[in-house]
Amino acid sequence: MNKDIKTRCIHLDEESPDQVFGAISFPIFQTATFAHKGVGKSTGYDYSRAGNPTREQLEKVVTALESGTCGFAYASGMAAITAFMDLFNPGDHIIADRDLYGGSTRLFNTLSKKNGIEFTSIDCSDENISDYIKENTKAIFIETPTNPMMNVVDIEKVAGIAKAHGLLLAVDNTFLSPYLQNPLELGADIVIHSGTKFLSGHNDSIAGFLITSSEEIGDELAFNLKTTGAMLSPFDSWLLLRGIKTLSVRMDRAQENTQKIVEYLQASPYIKKVYYPGIETSRGYEIMKKQARGFGAMLTFEACSKEFALKVLDNVRMIKFAESLGGVESLITYPVTQTHADVPKDILEKNGITESVLRMSVGIESADDLIGELDSVFHKVAAELGI
Repeated sequence: MNKDIKTRCIHLDEESPDQVFGAISFPIFQTATFAHKGVGKSTGYDYSRAGNPTREQLEKVVTALESGTCGFAYASGMAAITAFMDLFNPGDHIIADRDLYGGSTRLFNTLSKKNGIEFTSIDCSDENISDYIKENTKAIFIETPTNPMMNVVDIEKVAGIAKAHGLLLAVDNTFLSPYLQNPLELGADIVIHSGTKFLSGHNDSIAGFLITSSEEIGDELAFNLKTTGAMLSPFDSWLLLRGIKTLSVRMDRAQENTQKIVEYLQASPYIKKVYYPGIETSRGYEIMKKQARGFGAMLTFEACSKEFALKVLDNVRMIKFAESLGGVESLITYPVTQTHADVPKDILEKNGITESVLRMSVGIESADDLIGELDSVFHKVAAELGI
């Protein structure tokens, strides 16, 4: 039976309660190792680095939500991206979107380049990717929507280009979660998540995921995880299992709030521009309607000045000035000194990430309360600056 994704956030098709004594909440197997009855008489688990029942259950859930065949849970989103990079060899070339999370850019520009991987950074939402493919090109790496400028990349189109040239397509799906978008169903080879964000949903755990529909890639990733030991702990795996159970209701509520906040920001005299793919006039609106089930709960906006943006950060209280995203609490971030501090200045400028740009992760509080705080803070700051 094909269950709705709202149900699949809570129930796996192949669940067998008998294996865990009928427990509704999957148990935490908080153990480093497993005993055997004798040589060749394994329980199926040997050492938690290689496999743990709680982590395995989480991997099954996320893999099912992304329509993959195998998935792996890592200690962080960056650990997952680092494991993805281990699929490549010195001399390989990767085309990466120019507007990526700063941690990804930092990894590519330092450790990956040190290991002999070559990169070309382009605007995958606008430029012709085929023009940048070389003989040694092995993969295309994108986010959609991008972080933080919310550019939308046509996954199906890029997947067609990748397949025509024998390349891998990796999609960071963190901003939308599997509840709203499933890149593997659109032709991607690997889906990446920072599980810290919407999958966890409570800002209390750090995690990462790689999901694929390729058994060959899955075998490589499994070997890498066993060898490097960058796996997610049993307790954090349980926290993610718990968080995913409410993924659908959290995403629905946060997305509703986001639409209302976008409308408020668009009408504010203190805001120059709002970046959100759910705005009908935005460049990616039609693509999002085609490839996703919603527009998400992330937005970026440009204040009227750097001074205004900084004072907003000084004055918010309920909305927390903090890095990260995807939790039940609304957070506001200053990309140039936080999430994208390690991105080269020329790239920041090309992407439009200025000192007046703020990124907001909308939570599940009352939309009226969130707008009320923004409105109060905006008027207070405007009065202080004499605007």
